[in-house]
Amino acid sequence: MRLKLWQVDAFAEKPFAGNPAAVVPLESWLDDALMQSIANENNLSETAFFVPREEGFYDLRWFTPSAEVELCGHATLASAWVIFSELGIAGDRVRFATRSGVLSVDRGEAGHNRMALPADPVRPYASPAGFAQELGAALGVRAPDEMHRGRYLFAVWNDSASIRSINPGSAFTPLLRQTGFWGLIVTGEGDGKPYDCVSRFFAPDKGVFEDPVTGSAHCAIVPYWAKRLGKSAIRAYQASPRGGDLQCTDEGARVVLSGPCALYMRGKIEV
Repeated sequence: MRLKLWQVDAFAEKPFAGNPAAVVPLESWLDDALMQSIANENNLSETAFFVPREEGFYDLRWFTPSAEVELCGHATLASAWVIFSELGIAGDRVRFATRSGVLSVDRGEAGHNRMALPADPVRPYASPAGFAQELGAALGVRAPDEMHRGRYLFAVWNDSASIRSINPGSAFTPLLRQTGFWGLIVTGEGDGKPYDCVSRFFAPDKGVFEDPVTGSAHCAIVPYWAKRLGKSAIRAYQASPRGGDLQCTDEGARVVLSGPCALYMRGKIEV
């Protein structure tokens, strides 16, 4: 069987930045094990597969190298880019039926498409005594100033320098595993020139130790900083080695993320 595949760098103006995603359009679903094998072979943070329902409406699933996930923002943005730019859909909106509900992406100006994701407002995390200090030590920085929880564990520092200097050691993965969360968001206030907040995201048990740019994490990051800063428009930076610049809007039940995509590769795979 021969399948088409695109590799797209999401939240990037040009290749080698942002977060790479593989996008594989299908006519009908493959066996789950085969899709997982394709994702493992691609060895990117996400491989997205979609199947058309009707014009402009698709079923969409996401796989890391080791597991299927409930929500992935950057691979959704990349999938919409492929549909708009490579498959030639005529409309200005695509919708995706996913495990996290129906997601939409609107065609934007200058290739900056707008993606709406479900908000994930966090609440305080009652961590065990000494946990914040252990987490800081495992990350190579001081203890976080706040701890919260949503879809992921959420740690806040009151500065961006701590976020940028995080360097997880060997104790980090087992410590995160003990919490029952498979993902950790770390975030700090930006300097406002131009960023309102800075973040990073780690998911070692999903085969993605540090994700370059994480749309689903910003479902929590944006509502948190919008409330704290008293503004709905948030300029966010994910300070991974590749880096990612996100224009974000808190719309209550939804978080809207806007960004470009850069094509890296068109190809065909044999399975």
